Amino acid sequence: MVTWQEMLFRLFLAAVFGALIGLERERKDWTAGMRTHMMVCLGSALIMLVSSFGFSDILGTKNVALDPSRVAAQVISGIGFIGAGTILFLQQGRIKGLTTAAGLWTVAAIGLATGGGMYFAAAATTIFAIAILWALQPLENRIKKRFSKRTLRIETTVNANPNVVLNKMSSFGFINFSNFSIDKTDEGFIIQLRFENLNMDRLEQITKEFENDSSIKKIVWSK
Repeated sequence: MVTWQEMLFRLFLAAVFGALIGLERERKDWTAGMRTHMMVCLGSALIMLVSSFGFSDILGTKNVALDPSRVAAQVISGIGFIGAGTILFLQQGRIKGLTTAAGLWTVAAIGLATGGGMYFAAAATTIFAIAILWALQPLENRIKKRFSKRTLRIETTVNANPNVVLNKMSSFGFINFSNFSIDKTDEGFIIQLRFENLNMDRLEQITKEFENDSSIKKIVWSK
């Protein structure tokens, strides 16, 4: 059985590790911020302590067999419920919050490692997690910007001809969209085109061209 000083140190260290990762999420004003990450890491550390030492009083009892890893294993499964709550499904297939959910899952593992006394593994994972979440973000943003897809939504009047709009897109010489759809409503047509690798110059050129068309009521770009 560990001493109460060692137990207190492990719980405190788990809270610190969780706070370090949570601060990175907090600066972006995510739902799961510093306190959430601290609670997950602290709770995981406590569960690991209970799993490792909480049943020491009945060890050796006849007909009693214990597997300390079983309690800790449930943390990895149970943290999925919290992680799922941070994931938001937006329109057009966009998903937001996956990184935060993965961060909470990693924080739970850090808490288990800290509670188990694996200080070096917990500290190293904390450093790697912060580097992934913060230091690698500029690189990820550049990659996303280069290969990002954009959706053009055009709302026209009832008398507009969708074929004219598509032909105008062809006149630009880059009718390079992965898919498109045309929907008829009582107020007119809704045309949506999904582009790949569209640069900002082309985007502005399209927007200016269609702004002068009286048959087009609204133009919206989205990622």
